Amino acid sequence: MNRLGRSRVTVSRLGFGAAALGNLFAEVGEEQAQEAVAAAWGQGVRYFDTAPHYGLGLSERRLGAALREHPRAHYTVSTKVGRRLEPTDGHGDDLANGFAVPAAHRRVWDFSADGVRRTLEASLERLGLDRVDVVYLHDPDDHAEQAFREGYPALERLRSEGVVGAIGAGMNQAEMLTRFLRDTDVDVVLCAGRYTLLDQRAGAELLPAALERGVSVVVGGAFNSGLLADPRPGATYEYTRAPAGLVDRALRLREAAGRHGVGLRAAALAFCAAHPAVASVLVGVRSADEARDCAVQFGTPVPAALWQELRDTGLLPSEEPS
Repeated sequence: MNRLGRSRVTVSRLGFGAAALGNLFAEVGEEQAQEAVAAAWGQGVRYFDTAPHYGLGLSERRLGAALREHPRAHYTVSTKVGRRLEPTDGHGDDLANGFAVPAAHRRVWDFSADGVRRTLEASLERLGLDRVDVVYLHDPDDHAEQAFREGYPALERLRSEGVVGAIGAGMNQAEMLTRFLRDTDVDVVLCAGRYTLLDQRAGAELLPAALERGVSVVVGGAFNSGLLADPRPGATYEYTRAPAGLVDRALRLREAAGRHGVGLRAAALAFCAAHPAVASVLVGVRSADEARDCAVQFGTPVPAALWQELRDTGLLPSEEPS
């Protein structure tokens, strides 16, 4: 278990990303969702991340139900604020936003102090918990002014009141997260898809700044939404069809990993976990088999000779992994 920054909150090195429990792209049955969490727990996973955005609250409800049988002190939960859910009379589904759920709510961007508190209160109700351990400002890319002026101070107050144990921001970019590190007193940032075998943008400034400031980093998107899990023509990268050049690069990475006796998924996870600023690696899971496989891949030793080959062939920058 690793501590998040200077907080008392700890996370397991491998974390459970619960977006799929909200029917990300395709339906996941109730039993399948419960079994996925149970299998991850059986593999030693004790950090679980969710958000109202994931399935319009479905992920939070399912995760809370699955964790209810375990002692509260034995696991860490993070959720997010910034997208407030409002009931609607609308029909249809939410597939335009990536989730196979009825469109019974709409998302309202809201990083105001009141919005932060209202969103967190609703999350606690869905989770069936009296507290969460970590709260992230969720994707404030186009709402920076309000997020820094109102959202972040609201989180800081919640932390000082003891309502939450650690605070931070979660985004699919490194630049604004670096600003959070330098301009605020966050405990942790969640960086998705920007520190992987295919994209090391977070390694330039974000990760060094985190080490310098004593802030933890949680890395998500280790497989870049699919390409590094199963590289092939037609695979997804950042939730769209992967360009041919990136598919070729991923295939070369897989061939190199194979020469050193490891699979590409194991190498992808090990790369994310190798940096000393990284406290946990979140992996999206939708079934018990996936949960068990991720744990096996995460626990697979990766020889240093693989990193050296990747550096020598230009598949990784000369300084990565740290």
